[in-house]
Amino acid sequence: MTADAVEIALPVALEQAHADAVAQGLSYAGGVSPTTAWALVQNGQALLVDVRTTEERKFVGHVPGSLHVAWATGTALTRNPRFVRELEAKLAPHGGKEAVVLLLCRSGKRSVLAAEAAAAVGFSHVFNILEGFEGEIDATQQRGKDDGWRYQGLPWVQD
Repeated sequence: MTADAVEIALPVALEQAHADAVAQGLSYAGGVSPTTAWALVQNGQALLVDVRTTEERKFVGHVPGSLHVAWATGTALTRNPRFVRELEAKLAPHGGKEAVVLLLCRSGKRSVLAAEAAAAVGFSHVFNILEGFEGEIDATQQRGKDDGWRYQGLPWVQD
């Protein structure tokens, strides 16, 4: 943190998530459930950034009002080499690297990679949304039947 940076007071749910992340040795701020993430966004305490591809957002659905910075692109999920720069630009009006950010992907795995990359360049309050938008793949090779944003009945729209 720079000498003139302001220390951000995190909401209680994020303080606990951060304490858990420190205990686990994570390089990013931590992880929260979809329901906790939605409550924080609704209360204006965090920004939601969807890191899925444009195609996933369009064809699978997305959270209304969420920001979008793709971690990877296309159906081959080619890593976006500009991810960190694009995240910085998108968050500049919202506090930049000090903004409280919740990252969302399909299952909570790519958003961990995105959170690690963001933390490595100085984002201090970047959290992963556990379970992701669609949840884990189950024994029948399907998503959304046990966990995830949509499974929890949280708001989403589809183009």
